[in-house]
Amino acid sequence: MAGSGPIRVGVIGVGYLGRLHAQKIASFSDHRFVGVCDADPGRGKSVAEECRTAFFADRKELLAEVDAVSIAVPTTAHYRVAMDAMRADVHVLLEKPITANVREARALVREAAKRKLVFQIGHVERFNPAVREAATLLTEPRFIECHRLGPFGGRGTDVDVVLDLMIHDLDLILSFVRSPVLRIHAVGIPVISPNIDIANARLSFANGCVANVTASRVSARKQRKIRIFQKDTYMSMDFVEGTIQIFRRTYPQGLQSPPEISGELLETEKGDSLRDEIRSFLDCVRDGAAPRVSGVEGLAALEAAFRILRNMRRN
Repeated sequence: MAGSGPIRVGVIGVGYLGRLHAQKIASFSDHRFVGVCDADPGRGKSVAEECRTAFFADRKELLAEVDAVSIAVPTTAHYRVAMDAMRADVHVLLEKPITANVREARALVREAAKRKLVFQIGHVERFNPAVREAATLLTEPRFIECHRLGPFGGRGTDVDVVLDLMIHDLDLILSFVRSPVLRIHAVGIPVISPNIDIANARLSFANGCVANVTASRVSARKQRKIRIFQKDTYMSMDFVEGTIQIFRRTYPQGLQSPPEISGELLETEKGDSLRDEIRSFLDCVRDGAAPRVSGVEGLAALEAAFRILRNMRRN
């Protein structure tokens, strides 16, 4: 728990995504938005003025004034900035991927546990209304197919598309299946950036489930879909449209008669996944609760991502 009084919150890194974090935090009335910090003073001051808060040129000065911080710096700086926050006993919401490598991620998870800090990773799709609705319907997925495609935008190209985009779906798949990954086969190529821009991976799990995952940041149009097959049920989630299609196999005349297939289309509430993610983090800080996407889960997604990248290089 952060202590008595409103939670004091800051944001470190206010580029494209960090600015959105700052805007969401500024919209909450039950905490104190202490300030923002950014390597670019002009950008930092502009966002601070927009969100009616203070600008800090030195992140350690900001960390000395807050209970919780949202970190949206480039991935390569995640470990350094998050470790500074934890050593200042500040609760951390860290954008995905958790870090640039597994060793750093493990160190952050250990530090957060040692200090009993809330450590949440920004896998925002966990807060997508379609995902939350689908999670209530899942029992034992047997086959999962994911497509996360989009045009090239220039952001996130400091890492491979596996760490930039695919990791969202890896986190979702691991949260759905809850079984160890036994085998991975993956391919990927760079197209525009020096890093891998389009990738496909096939994951086989100990419980027999198989997941096929495709991610691209060089596609003509945006697509965010997950299809899940389990016994007697097929679900198709479209994150762009905010819909879930569900088809069920039933035997209304008994198991000896032919099955019938019934379908329905659910339109989920549009919602604001990022706002819900930040709200959930601050609630966890206030209540001393475990976050929906813990550092341990962020580490698991990163470990899967690096197994995919190693397999790509072998292939």
